[in-house]
Amino acid sequence: MSSALFHKPHTPEPTVLYEIPGPSDAVARAGSHKEELLGLVAAHGAVLVRGLGLRDTTDVEAVVRQLTDRPVREAEGFAPREVHAEGIYSSAVWPANQPMCMHHELSYARRVPGLLLFACLEPPADGGATATADAAAVLEALPAALVDRFEDEGWLLERSYNGDVGATLSQSFGTEDRETIDAYCRVNDIEATWRSDGALHTRQRRSAVIRHPAGGRRCWFNQIAFLSEWTLDPEVRDFLIEEYGPDGLPFTTRYGDGDPVPQETVEQINKTYDHATVRRPWQAGDLLLVDNLRTAHSREAYTGPRQVLVAMADPVRPPLPDRQSRRAEA
Repeated sequence: MSSALFHKPHTPEPTVLYEIPGPSDAVARAGSHKEELLGLVAAHGAVLVRGLGLRDTTDVEAVVRQLTDRPVREAEGFAPREVHAEGIYSSAVWPANQPMCMHHELSYARRVPGLLLFACLEPPADGGATATADAAAVLEALPAALVDRFEDEGWLLERSYNGDVGATLSQSFGTEDRETIDAYCRVNDIEATWRSDGALHTRQRRSAVIRHPAGGRRCWFNQIAFLSEWTLDPEVRDFLIEEYGPDGLPFTTRYGDGDPVPQETVEQINKTYDHATVRRPWQAGDLLLVDNLRTAHSREAYTGPRQVLVAMADPVRPPLPDRQSRRAEA
């Protein structure tokens, strides 16, 4: 490949910057360099592609179709998204002045996107970076005792759908029909309980540490900190507990055996993410490709308008936590 067309990566892992200067046909250029781009994702966990000049939803949809033919439709979402095209979403609706903690997209689902594609059509005036963190490095940096318990038991996500706060049934399941929701939960290893007031409470136990399908690298793969009650604003948390009780929060996380996760554990996880974070400001037309299993991502607070479209692709099905098989493997 001509060095006149490509500049080699010049930033540390996990997010490398790769520039593709050239004519204005972003779709053709992305498609013709698919192997190079996906190779960089495999090697580094994420790559920021600059120079494509993506202008609108049509460009983004076409480039996504060039790079992957295995889209993932979002289910069990926590915040609403607008659908811009088939499989092309807006960023999750989240207050601009509040950062979105590091997480792996849909790590609590049974069918997880292996690849994320973010396209910036309009960067914010200030802030708003989609930062990344290497999940294997995070795992190595966390205290061994913390990791051991989660690896042994997995982690538990609890959600309450009461119609007042948090995601609605339609936003998470695409329907409010009880039979359809119950069927989805059965297939996806979710314990669903309908309460007398009509609210739905769900519990799902998932692995906190997985091995990457390519090479077997162990990764800290979960949303234990992001979806913890301790990430809520303290005043909001106190109000929700007073209004709905400790078992009625829209979401919280626990150890796999059901024990509460202490605030200091959540703070330790977030501090470890902070040390591993790599950030690059968005420029209009940028495309960010992220290996969702190997690399966590966040969204920083920002000012001004910001339009970043999202696509999810290449589904994988991580194993459920299983103490016996992990001990046999060891």
